[in-house]
Amino acid sequence: ILLALDGTQLDMNTIEFACYIAKVRQSRLTAIVVENLKGEERPRLKQLYGLPYVETITTEDFPENQVKEKACKENERIFGDACVNRGVNFRIHHNRQTSVRDLIEESRFADMIIVSPTTSFLDQTESAPSQFVKHLLEGSECPVIISPYSFEVIDEILFAYDGSKSSTFAIKQFVHLFPCFQIKKLTVLQIDKKQILPFKNEERITELLSAHFSSIHFEHLQGKPSEELFGYLLGKRDLFIIMGAYGRGLLSNLFVRSTADLAVKTINLPFFISHA
Repeated sequence: ILLALDGTQLDMNTIEFACYIAKVRQSRLTAIVVENLKGEERPRLKQLYGLPYVETITTEDFPENQVKEKACKENERIFGDACVNRGVNFRIHHNRQTSVRDLIEESRFADMIIVSPTTSFLDQTESAPSQFVKHLLEGSECPVIISPYSFEVIDEILFAYDGSKSSTFAIKQFVHLFPCFQIKKLTVLQIDKKQILPFKNEERITELLSAHFSSIHFEHLQGKPSEELFGYLLGKRDLFIIMGAYGRGLLSNLFVRSTADLAVKTINLPFFISHA
């Protein structure tokens, strides 16, 4: 399990949630702590007008980097202590200038990535979900879990279903990664824009889900998917939401329009997002 952390602004709620996920899966939690330092880590040979020269401005030449470096080391210690206190096996990747592209490459070799919706490696404040999180959702090669702002327990699973290959793949990924949650109640939610329609491939999806969950409940909503889903989730607690492909499909508006930003800001629930 990868955990993306801003090294200078530690989010203890996300660490708490990540430790819970790692513990129920009995998995190692690997933190990638980034602080977005200015300059190069070491002098590098570059070219200007076809002539080679050595870039001598490194991260050590910026005073603000020393402050960030100190904060990052302290936060790494706090993360390690949190894992030890919760009985979680952990590792820390020391890479001060990891980009979204680097993290996406890491995702190819991970079971999942956990990230806060506000994680950002820019110096200015961003709205949630941040551009970093949006890019990660678009490119990740493993499921991404967006952590809640605060967390107690998971009592129910909500499967946002639209009949697509992507949404079906997402629930299969979830079942594979979280067999421990198969004893929880599963609600399958389908949102139809114009009129209530029969569940897509109802017999097949029921057969698939009943092989893993003993308590399955189907619900239908009608209306604009992003707005209906937002209204449905508002005020819910102890729920884990499963969604398919980010950026396309019936429910993609949850994360790409203003309603989505409002949802991520006000709905204090974890999202499991995966695509085929």
